Amino acid sequence: MENNIIYRKDACPINCVNDLLSRKWVFGIMKDLFAGKKHFNEFKEDKPTLSNVVLSDTLKYLENQELISKKVIDEDSKRNTEYYLTEKGKKMNKILYEMVIFGLYELEGDLRDDEFKEEIRKGYEEILL
Repeated sequence: MENNIIYRKDACPINCVNDLLSRKWVFGIMKDLFAGKKHFNEFKEDKPTLSNVVLSDTLKYLENQELISKKVIDEDSKRNTEYYLTEKGKKMNKILYEMVIFGLYELEGDLRDDEFKEEIRKGYEEILL
């Protein structure tokens, strides 16, 4: 069984996706993009510990992975730069949604009541599906 191709790290699609997305802040930024945020400062609004350098590096990383694209509206002002999900990035919606569902209903220690969980689920369903 050890020679089975699914056990080879370089051939395992789960490992490939994990490697792609294991970088800190990736999921938060992807969630923001699905929610309609598109400007640099918008990504920082609910992430007080996210530095400008790390955000910039993460956006470049996502762009290099072809999950997002950058559109410069005004060459003279970087404030007019917008970020958008690519078609490849949009395909992450189901992965993110399933992570939400698993996190809400399967992880131990979640003290939120069912009504609040349902409210969270509906909010994510609205932006991801």
